[in-house]
Amino acid sequence: MSNNFYNKILIVLVLTLSFFAAKAEDIKETGIHQYEFYFGTFDTIDEEGDEKANMYGFEHKNLTLFKDTFIGRFSPISGGFITDKNSVYLYTGIQAQYDIGPLKILPSFAPGYYNAGNGKNLGLALEFKSEIKLAFDILKNLQIGFAYSHISNNDWGKDGKNPGVNNQTISLAKTF
Repeated sequence: MSNNFYNKILIVLVLTLSFFAAKAEDIKETGIHQYEFYFGTFDTIDEEGDEKANMYGFEHKNLTLFKDTFIGRFSPISGGFITDKNSVYLYTGIQAQYDIGPLKILPSFAPGYYNAGNGKNLGLALEFKSEIKLAFDILKNLQIGFAYSHISNNDWGKDGKNPGVNNQTISLAKTF
């Protein structure tokens, strides 16, 4: 892997740590934030295998913003990921939550900014991520999860380019 990739990972880690440090007082006072780190495979179903990549991401939820409705519990989410081919996706959207004991079913939808880097060209900077996640409470305020997501641009890309990607991730989420 190139030094450029490691520099990007370092920048993401420094920004993440800075965010935690800046929000530490907030977290101590409120106890309402959930931070999730995830990793997995970008473009899982690529037949040739040349576009597959490892992905590493971060997601945040402010739990006070949950809204109960007649079709479920909803909250805003924001996050992003980077792949080992320097593709970057930054997103913000909405997530529903359905609890069945310790199991949580978490469908979400999030538009975002995509930069292909040295990875797969998805046809447009604006891409949409649809995801279904299953998460389990393993300890108090700690969850482990598995997610399957699809990212595409609804055929809005130049010349209708919309290859889309399917991704699988494993996550660890902590509520503070």
